[in-house]
Parts: sequence; C-alpha cells; structure tokens
Amino acid sequence: MALSQERLSRRDRFLDQAVREMWKYDERLRGLAVEARFDRGIAHLTGEVDSADQLELARSLIGRLDGVLGVWDRVRVAGRDPVILDLGCGAQKQYPGNFGVDLFPTSEVDVLADVSRALPFTDASVDRVFLVHILEHLIDFLPLVDEVHRILRPGGAAFVLSPWWRYVNAVADPTHVRMLDVQTIKGICRRPGSRRLWYPLHAACDGATIFAELRPLADGADFPGEAELARFFD
Repeated sequence: MALSQERLSRRDRFLDQAVREMWKYDERLRGLAVEARFDRGIAHLTGEVDSADQLELARSLIGRLDGVLGVWDRVRVAGRDPVILDLGCGAQKQYPGNFGVDLFPTSEVDVLADVSRALPFTDASVDRVFLVHILEHLIDFLPLVDEVHRILRPGGAAFVLSPWWRYVNAVADPTHVRMLDVQTIKGICRRPGSRRLWYPLHAACDGATIFAELRPLADGADFPGEAELARFFD
C-alpha cells in the first residue's frame, strides 16, 4: 500500500530532525557545508565540500537512516560544479542548473536528443544522471542504461524513479510500456553477459514508486556479494 501524504510529511519532519542531530553529534560531519532537505522520503543534498570523499560520507550516512527512499545531490566538489543531466525532463528539471535532455523542446530542455538512441555526450563526462519517469516509457530501456553507464565519470551516479508495477499509476498511463520492481534494479546491476555492471548505492519502494541510485562499476571491478545485496534485494 502506498504511503499517505500525511505519513510522508511526518516522516520528512522526522528525517530532517535526525539529520540535524547527525550534523550536531557526528564529528565526521561537523562543519560540513552540506544541507539536506527531505521531500517524500528523498534526501536532496546541496552545498559545497572539499572532496568527493566528504560527499560520499554524507550520502552514505543519510542513506542508512530508516525511512530514506533516496539520496539525490547537487553539491559543488573541490570548487567544481557537478555536470548533471535530466534525461527526458520535459518541462521540469530536478535541480536548477541541470542540463535538460529531451526529444521535444520546452523551456527546460537544453539539449535535444532521443534518449532511446546514443546520447550526444562523451565517455566519462557527467557526474550525475536523473532517470525520473523515463524507463517505463521505453520498450527496451537497457540500451539507455548502458549509455548512462558510458557517460558517467568514476564515482558518478544514476538516480532512477519509476512507478512500482503493482501500483495503479503504473498501468493508468497508456504510454507506460514497461513495469519495474526493486528486483528489476538488481537485474540491471548484474545483468548476465553485460560489461556494464552497476553498484547499487540505494534501492527502495514506498508502495507506489521504485527508487534507486546506481554507480557504474569499472571493467574488472568486483561485484558486491549476496550478503551486501541483501540490504536492498530478495
């Protein structure tokens, strides 16, 4: 059953308080110029840090809190603004400053491109990629997943959001041609025969929506074992 708006709002307030306490009492985070805002269980991180390790620490600790469905970030690292793509953004980007990519022009689209084909970006050139309400519209979304893997830098992340297959919104929209589950994310991460594997930073479902954050694994990198995968998957 999907969580009610009232319950989500109450949980956001709880998580906001929990993060404030983390910043107050955890010496590793004290003085870190990162702000966290919660919206329906997703932590939105903004600010600036001196190193990627500091950002990863903040992301990891927040992601472990009970009730967090995702950790999305737009954080300046070592004086550099991140390069972030919003694929299939339509008329809404997740953060101002992201590059909107879509087949059809709107005021939010910066790059016109068909996301079902090769993306017009060079290898390892992007820090973050948003795939929000896009995978369910593609009959075969694996080529897009592979393209995102190709363009992400080491340490980058893809943020996935899609309707859960058992929720009414998954089938109410006639343009939805694929159904997703958390187990679909596991299949993406360790697809047999694929060179482009992923490390799951986070995966969750709130009874209506699937959330995932995925990091591309380099060729030859060790894939996490079953014990680690059990944090997210059956």
